[in-house]
Amino acid sequence: MAGVRPERVAEVQEAVRLHPRLRPRGGGTKPALSTPREGEVALDLSGLRGILAYEPEEFVFTAYAGTPLQEVEEALKAHGQYLPFHPPLAGRGATLGGTVAAGLSGPLRARYGGVRDFLLGVRFVDGEGRLVRGGGQVVKNAAGFPFHRLMVGALGAFGVMVELSFKVFPRPQATRTLRVEMESLEAALEALERLRLLPLDLLALDLVPPGRLEIRLGGFPESLRSRLERLQALLGREGEVLEEDEAHWEAVRDLAFLEESPIWAKVPAGLALIPRLEGLPLGPRRYLDGGEVLYAGLDGEGLEALRREGLPYLVLKGAEDPLFPPPPAPFFHRLKEALDPRSRFPLG
Repeated sequence: MAGVRPERVAEVQEAVRLHPRLRPRGGGTKPALSTPREGEVALDLSGLRGILAYEPEEFVFTAYAGTPLQEVEEALKAHGQYLPFHPPLAGRGATLGGTVAAGLSGPLRARYGGVRDFLLGVRFVDGEGRLVRGGGQVVKNAAGFPFHRLMVGALGAFGVMVELSFKVFPRPQATRTLRVEMESLEAALEALERLRLLPLDLLALDLVPPGRLEIRLGGFPESLRSRLERLQALLGREGEVLEEDEAHWEAVRDLAFLEESPIWAKVPAGLALIPRLEGLPLGPRRYLDGGEVLYAGLDGEGLEALRREGLPYLVLKGAEDPLFPPPPAPFFHRLKEALDPRSRFPLG
């Protein structure tokens, strides 16, 4: 069935009232979530783009949901600012709305937190075509019900986001990355646990199985050398120092390491769970945020193994049943009844 491509908020409202089943789509970088199923109409939000307000001195901006992340980041960079949760797939065309709907954060969430911590407010169209606001457009704002937090990771089940407001941070003046190879997975996990407990202000702390640690530092150039030396002493290894590390981390956030895999999935992890995950038939993979989040390349066998083990996952590409397990029924259905009583918006 042909889709619709609104360019104004009123046109989104009209589309919602007109069509019984809709599936929003932004940049199409997560096709498992944005490809319409039978009976659904594609709601292409790529025409609803652009920065509506940006106040560099207040470190906040508001933009349409279909705005590509790269467009936002170019505007922020001109003022020495950035989105510290490092939204994935920016280089592939991901949008603000799709990032929030999927609840995705990249490697730098280790230092500052995830997308939920930087989203200030949203305007969205609910299942009845009403325009609803949650949160606000400035940091110190407590007005209204925090609908914006419900939208993070909800996969568009409660409404179509049309505007989003974020807070931003200054970019670090310089960055360096230390890459070290530990002798085993066990040794790497022990090192991760130690590093997580120390006040090291790490921008990123990733594990590439079985034993590679990639640790990113940011700050004043004159302080980076001594901080790197301290890390090397703590790990008992000199490792490899990447002084020009921007291209490397851009490839990581765009999930380039999954390029050859038929299925791309995000899996909640944690240090205690990693040995169990490593016993499954997974493909290329990387644990972000000190081991808390896994991005993995899978085939059908790997996906079935996660499900068989009862481990939750979110598929971004390559499978038609992207979410496991479904959200808790009582909480989800009460919100669904209030915001989308006609079930116009699917979940996953």
